[in-house]
Amino acid sequence: MQSGKAKTADWVLEFEPETARKIEPLMGYTASADIRQQIRLKFPTAEAAEAYCQRNGIAFFVQKPKEQLRRKASYSDNFAYGRKTPWTH
Repeated sequence: MQSGKAKTADWVLEFEPETARKIEPLMGYTASADIRQQIRLKFPTAEAAEAYCQRNGIAFFVQKPKEQLRRKASYSDNFAYGRKTPWTH
């Protein structure tokens, strides 16, 4: 599979959990009464996200995204003659 970079430029605001999750005894799911954990706000820039937090009095920290290492190869490289490991079925 090949993964693209679509919709990865947004900055996301996620709230820290106020209470710990609990194991629901009947089904075994983890549950929480904290509604704020379900909210995810997206912003086009980090500055817009920071401005929103400052305007609404929300404590925040910025977590910079890690640069992903991508190997550039095409599909035809799987069948190249000089491939190090031979193609077998």
